[in-house]
This record gives sequence, structure tokens and C-alpha cells, in this order.
Amino acid sequence: MRTTRSTTPPAAPALWTALITLLALLALTPSTAHAAAPEPPSAAATGLHISDGRLLEGNGNDFVMRGVNHAHTWYPGETRSLADIKALGANTVRVVLSDGHRWSRNTPEDVAAVIANCKANRLICVLEVHDTTGYGEDAAAGTLDHAADYWISLKDVLAGQEDYVIVNIGNEPWGNTDPQGWTAPTTAAIQKLRAAGFEHTIMIDAPNWGQDWQQVMRTNAQTVYDADPTGNLLFSIHMYSVFDTAAEITDYLNAFVTAGLPLVIGEFGGPADAYGDPDEDTMLATAEQLGLGYLAWSWSGNTDPVLDLVLNFDPARMTSWGERVFHGANGIAATAKEATVFGGAAPDTQAPTAPGTPVASAVSATSVTLTWPAATDNTGVTGYEVVRVNGATETTAASSATTSVTVPSLTADTAYTFAVYAKDAAGNRSARSATVTVTTDEDTGTPGAACSVGYRVVGEWPGGFQGEITVRNTGTAAVSGWTLGFTFPSGQTITNMWGGTPAQSGSSVTVAAASYTSAIPAAGSVTLGFTGTKLTTNAAPTAFTLDGTRCSAG
Repeated sequence: MRTTRSTTPPAAPALWTALITLLALLALTPSTAHAAAPEPPSAAATGLHISDGRLLEGNGNDFVMRGVNHAHTWYPGETRSLADIKALGANTVRVVLSDGHRWSRNTPEDVAAVIANCKANRLICVLEVHDTTGYGEDAAAGTLDHAADYWISLKDVLAGQEDYVIVNIGNEPWGNTDPQGWTAPTTAAIQKLRAAGFEHTIMIDAPNWGQDWQQVMRTNAQTVYDADPTGNLLFSIHMYSVFDTAAEITDYLNAFVTAGLPLVIGEFGGPADAYGDPDEDTMLATAEQLGLGYLAWSWSGNTDPVLDLVLNFDPARMTSWGERVFHGANGIAATAKEATVFGGAAPDTQAPTAPGTPVASAVSATSVTLTWPAATDNTGVTGYEVVRVNGATETTAASSATTSVTVPSLTADTAYTFAVYAKDAAGNRSARSATVTVTTDEDTGTPGAACSVGYRVVGEWPGGFQGEITVRNTGTAAVSGWTLGFTFPSGQTITNMWGGTPAQSGSSVTVAAASYTSAIPAAGSVTLGFTGTKLTTNAAPTAFTLDGTRCSAG
């Protein structure tokens, strides 16, 4: 679980995790989980609903979530985010709300506006109460019963939205203390909502801060499912550092599918943390293989910015984590299909035409403005993606809702080749435009500026390593909004970074400052960390520039 306002809970001790996993191998097999047992009696399907272990739309069409989490309750002014998320191809957004126990309560008017925003952007809306996070271990957390009362207070807002809204009762509603206590209040909250007349699909999160490393949800899933008289119950597992091997991920996901129980990866992360390195590649590949939904954490605004998909809610500042989720193998752009409720029985599969050839202007040492003729589409173009082309490799450089964008964080006196893609509301991507090559201006940097850069390898393993870069301002004036440049000498590649946003073309790397490292006072310094891949050798870069000025080593 990653939030903007709480710390990440400790992962399970490795030995204990292994033991529990071994003991749970028999859990949720067809025999022990009653896979062949009939589903509980259900009312006539209303909107999104569960049938035979699958999430379906009201018309019976299979719906597989492909989307992200958005921290609305802490950033209520970021109303443009849902349009930006949709423009990148998502079909679902999970929206953080508060029932008032821990944070400011989201009003009925606010929740109604969120739903309307989701619908306007053709996104299925998963609404969740975040105040329950870590109950039993975090003293500030609220109860599922309190969350259920909040949903009941919103019944007038939610009624009639069953085609568009899933109710996630409470986020990660139990910590690591006595997780067996999760089952009874979870069942009670479900039944309380059903007794109040809710027909929506209800999503429930696992204990152990959502990661279920003690297998409580997995073991009790059938019992909890049977307690819902409608059968419209969807289980949600959150996959972070506990799920750092392919075997753990495939075992858990396959167990629910084999048992005929509906499951979604309601949150997941990819960047390594202090507790491990989640195997996001297996998560995405297995979810696609099994037809399971996933919702990445999270759009923007994290205290730990390595989990930001974009920085400062700006889709033009996509992080390496965002690139992986949206444009990587089995990612959102390649696999998302819009809910048919927004466009009839036949989804939009027609891609826009290719944009015209981009033209460069306003070229400086560190940026260039690109403008291009618009693409066309049968339903309308929603955005453009500018890529940097290096042979057969493409790297996203910027995104725009219009036909012009300024590409930042470039290196002085360097040739770049750019092209543009268009996307529509259904996530269809056009063919690539023709390319344009531009060389940035020379720049000697700010007169009088001085800097030094220290580089060290923190740790290594076969094929990978962790590095640290310290940027020091040795001048007499503060530095703000900097860009660091260097070249890897041994074929290294940055995979994740904290403290800055990397862009890499071949061996050349530029790093744009993060918001919290942007200012370096005179005689001050900032430190960046990163993980990367390496070949047989791992030589350190020998030269660094800051805003085009050569820095000394140290």
C-alpha cells in the first residue's frame, strides 16, 4: 500500500512468508474452495456484475479493468487528471475518497462530480474509502462498519450508477496484527450494504495491508463470497514487495481463477523499496493471460515519488514507472478495452490517422518546441505522444492534448530525432508520423555557476545494480530547476530513479530535477538514487554537466 499520507507497512519476514505460502498451497483448490458449488442466489443483473467468476457489464460483455489509482481526496483540485488518464488509454480509475474518520470527508456533491467526470471521460469508476488503511495496526485507521455507513449516506448519489461505479468498501482494511480478524467485519460490511439496497458490484481488499501474505483472504474467500446474497463480489489483492517472485504471483492469481472466484489486482507497484523489488512484469503478463484486471498505484502526488506514474500531475512528465505501466509489454495502451456502456455493443477499434510531420521551433540548449498537423479520427483525437527516436528504440519525450508541445530536459549541443503518435478516447494509437531531427544550442551554463558531482555504486547483483549521485552547488548563488547530463561508458541503463526524472538515449542520460530536489542552495547538495541494468562491466561515468556546464568530480 502506498499513500500520500502514510508510510509503507513492513513486509512479511521472508521465512514466515515462505512457510505460509507453503501451507496455503492447498487453499482455494477446486475441492477446498467449493469451485463446483453453485453461486449464491442473485438478483437480476444490474449494471456491472459477477458471473462465473468474471466481471461483466450489464449487457453480458466481459470487462477487464486496465487503469490506475488517483488520490482525489488529497488533491481535489486536480480535476483534469481523469481526462489525462483516459488519454493514455485507461478504461478504469480507482478514486481515493475519505469517509471523514481520518481525512476530510468527501461530500455527496463531490462524489457526484467525480462520477460525472468518470463518465464524461468514459472511465469505469472504482470508488474507495481510504480511512480504513491498516486497521488493527495503525491506530488512526477507521473501521469497515464506519465506511459502510458512509456509503449508505451516499446511496442517493450512487443509485442508478451500477453500470459505471464499483464500490470498494475500504482500502487495505486490516494491517499485520491478527489478520484473521478481517473476515467477520468484511462479511458484516458487505451484508450491511446489501441490506441497505445496494446492487453495485462490491470490491473488498485483503488484510496484511492489502497483500494477504498470511493467506487470510485466500483461505476464506469462498466463505466471504457465499455471504453476499447477490454474488456480485470482487476480491482485490494489492501486490507490492511481498510479491517479488514469479511463483508467488502466478500461484496467488491462479488460485482464485481455479476456484472460480473473481479477482483484480487493485493496486500494484514496480519500483524496488526497502522491503523488496516487486515483479511487475509477471503481474502484468499473468493478468493478461488470465484476463484479470489491474490498477496501478498511482497517478501522481505520492510522498515516495518513485511510485508516481507522472510527476506533478503532468502527463508530459511521465516517469519510468509510468512508461512501464502505460506503454510497456502487457501495459494499458496495448491491452485496455473501453467499456461498451460508453459506446454500444461494438467498441471503437479504429486508430487515428498519423499526425503530420513535426516542425521544430524555439530551440534552446535544453528544450525545443514541436508543432505538427493534426491527426483525424472517427470519434475524435484525445491526445498526442511525442517520442524520441534512436534507431529502432523509442522513448516518450512529452504528451500533449494539442498539436504543439515543448520538450524539456534536453542536453546542449546534441542532435535529437522526434516523431508523434495520436490517440483517441478508446486508447487506439495511430501510426507514427514522419520524423524531424533538431540539434540543441550550445550553452556554457549560467555565468559563475559551479558544481561537482559524486557518483557511487551502492550495490550490485548479476545483471543489475543500485547507484547514487550527489549533485553539489559549489557556487555562490542558488541553483533551481536543473538538468543533469552524463554518459554511461559500459552499456548501463537506468530502470528506476528517485530524486529526478531520467531520460536515456543510448548511453546518453539526462536527469530533470524532481520538485523536492529542484532547488540547490549555495554550498548545498541533493542526492539521487537509482537502479539499473548492466553488462559484464559497470564503469562509472567520468563527466557530468549541470544545465550544460561541466562539473568537477567529487
